Amino acid sequence: MGLLQMGKFFIDGREFNAPKLNAGLYIVATPIGNLRDISIRALETLAAVDLIICEDSRTSAKLLNHYGIKTKKLSFHEHNEKEKTKYIIKRLKEGETIALISDAGTPLISDPGFPLVQQARDEGLDIFAIAGPSALIAALSVSGLPSDNFSFFGFLPAKSVAREKYMQKLKNNQETLIFYESPHRLAAFLDSAQNIFGSTRKAAIIFEISKQYERIMRNSLSNLNEQLKNKQIKGEAVILISGAKKINIDENIWQEELANLLKNNSLKSSVENITAKYNLKRKQVYDAALKIREKKI
Repeated sequence: MGLLQMGKFFIDGREFNAPKLNAGLYIVATPIGNLRDISIRALETLAAVDLIICEDSRTSAKLLNHYGIKTKKLSFHEHNEKEKTKYIIKRLKEGETIALISDAGTPLISDPGFPLVQQARDEGLDIFAIAGPSALIAALSVSGLPSDNFSFFGFLPAKSVAREKYMQKLKNNQETLIFYESPHRLAAFLDSAQNIFGSTRKAAIIFEISKQYERIMRNSLSNLNEQLKNKQIKGEAVILISGAKKINIDENIWQEELANLLKNNSLKSSVENITAKYNLKRKQVYDAALKIREKKI
């Protein structure tokens, strides 16, 4: 069943035949705003597969109808993905071709799909990546913040206490930090970020990427917070926060403090204390703690 009759797709009214595909699961990235931000390979894949599984079939229909793709669709979201995974795996084992798409961007990135891909890998089934748009990468490329080293954290907890506890762990990270946030929680997010990272930390917020009203705001956290207070926000935002500045610490200073901590505290708590306070690598501090203990024996 994996090599069925070729499907068709249309670009500006011109008809194209999609090539036959090998059986397997195709992870297809789709536009995050502008429908023209899709690759020819993605269109060929979506037109050729036996089935497209998508977050919201109504949302995906806008893209598929735009390109005249008539492939059957199956709803697949966070509330039914475990149940539907067994069904999809069965069809893949029978030799079908199936594409996974999200409402926008690259599947699995803050979107459903991980249990399916994990199960397909465990079963030894073929999985193919059809690369394309990703909001976090697009935002990073235009943010003006360092792009050589970054970490992505998606959506943080909605409750302020849990959110700030999570941010606290990232306070000393030196790479650019990337988050997603919904419009109605953006103000609360910025309050927490200013609280934890400090008012002068540089940040960028990108709205409506690739859409008509795309805009980028880049400033300190306090300025961004002030500019957006009580403003009506539309669409999800990508928030990028610059990393902490690297501070050169005299090794003798932190090692002396570590030695004092070890007198009355466990090795684990002493190491964690110094690691967090001076933004050091845990192994570096742990090795130093062992040497200090050996000298005392």
